[in-house]
Amino acid sequence: MDLSVARDRESLGQFYWRQLCDDVLPFWFPRCLDHEHGGYLHCVDRDGAVVDTDKSVWAHGRMSWLMLMLHQQFEPRDEWRQWGEHGLRFLEQYGFDDDGRMFFHWTREGRAVRKRRYAYSESFAAIAYAAHAAVTQSEASSERARELFLRFLDWNFTPGRMPAKATDERPTLGLAPRMIAIVTAQELRECLGADEHFDRVIETYIDQIASLFWHPEQRAVMESVSPTGQILDHFDTRVINPGHAIEAAWFILREADHRNREDWLRLGCEMLDAMWERGWDREYGGLFYFRDVFDRP
Repeated sequence: MDLSVARDRESLGQFYWRQLCDDVLPFWFPRCLDHEHGGYLHCVDRDGAVVDTDKSVWAHGRMSWLMLMLHQQFEPRDEWRQWGEHGLRFLEQYGFDDDGRMFFHWTREGRAVRKRRYAYSESFAAIAYAAHAAVTQSEASSERARELFLRFLDWNFTPGRMPAKATDERPTLGLAPRMIAIVTAQELRECLGADEHFDRVIETYIDQIASLFWHPEQRAVMESVSPTGQILDHFDTRVINPGHAIEAAWFILREADHRNREDWLRLGCEMLDAMWERGWDREYGGLFYFRDVFDRP
């Protein structure tokens, strides 16, 4: 390896660690802790003032995972564990409906406001429980993580399980459940240990992204496609989401490194380069949320 590249990587690592520890985390913690009702108050303005007291199940899973993961993988700071467990307790107490599915949106006190068709709450809760298992060696948290991941897979990929949002006239497949299946399996493997099931899930959905969603002729990763991977020439199915696609590329690159797969390394780099080019706002910076694959309005 070129020594300058190694130094650049080291300096970038230090830069991002400082940004996380000196900027991002102090903005959110401990001010987001709701000491009256539990959980996190995370709807804030740029000054940190609360602008809505409602709470997101997704945010609680992700924020709990973040603090517990940092405690486990970087520094065993007591406050990081305490802050992670603070959110996980709220998730455990109020997150689940009687049918075992999870809610999407609560009041401040934990009363359910909304429950979605899809099962992403389960995936984000799964990684929080897995991180807790890694920190505490809790068998209950480990089993909860595995159970939630299986529920996520069943709900998203078993035909007919999820209530349909459209007729059968124009069936589509989505990128989102596949990329989330990959990263959730990666996190559970990291926290709970090697498991052939996790590896099979990751390989299945990387292969599907490569064969169905990545269109090298368009230099685009599609957000939705026909069941055979065709681009459907309509408003909602021409949409590409550069941020989603770059995330998916990152997950593929992570797995390429884990398994030493040159083909996945090439795939991830090609996806990332193409969608960065399509998504970057050259005038103001940042990524566009949505673009049209054919550059139409």
